[in-house]
Amino acid sequence: MVQNVLCEVNSCTHWAQENKCTAESIFIINHAHQKATESQETDCQTFDKKDAVN
Repeated sequence: MVQNVLCEVNSCTHWAQENKCTAESIFIINHAHQKATESQETDCQTFDKKDAVN
């Protein structure tokens, strides 16, 4: 597990209580292949949608 990585996206399979990320590694890319200057210009490619729980 990646250490000290927090994430608020609770619809991801790697999300755990207290906003902990349980992914073994994190992969983040720039929007439109441009140099990012703010966090909003990046995307987490590690995101994997959690299955809906009925």
